[in-house]
Amino acid sequence: MMKSFFAILFVFIAAGCGYSLQATGQPAGMVISSLSIPMMTSPSSALGFEGDFTRVIRREFVSHSQIPLVSSDGANMVLTGVINKISTEPLSYRVGEDKFEVTTSRWLRIRLDAKLVDRKSGNIVWHDPNMEEKVAFSVNSDPMITAYNERKAAEAAAKLFAERIYMKTMERF
Repeated sequence: MMKSFFAILFVFIAAGCGYSLQATGQPAGMVISSLSIPMMTSPSSALGFEGDFTRVIRREFVSHSQIPLVSSDGANMVLTGVINKISTEPLSYRVGEDKFEVTTSRWLRIRLDAKLVDRKSGNIVWHDPNMEEKVAFSVNSDPMITAYNERKAAEAAAKLFAERIYMKTMERF
């Protein structure tokens, strides 16, 4: 008798809560039958990372959603991004006996303007003109190692952007 009472009570409580089940890999509150993610653009002189950036964002959608990625011509929605700003700033210094400051690590700061647009109607589903991520990387006396570390930091920032963009698109927050 007591078990049935608790079972019925649980059903009423569960039915009355604000949560609802959602299919995995499907966006909340809208239908996206196909998605295009064209190459991210950048006015920066540090070219070459745009392809990596775009690849990381595409991979986030391919691995976590059931939405097919297609060309812009055949897409239901188009996700665009413009990398507005890339900058580095010192994170830590090393001061030698000769009072010479050497940067040992730096912040890589990237600002992205991203939006999701319904291709047919032209309506903007969401737009965030000031997405920003900051990732640390180490500086080495060998400039090739420093460039490699900075590229890895850019990939880490792209992964953070990809997660945020995916959440904005699929979870709607």
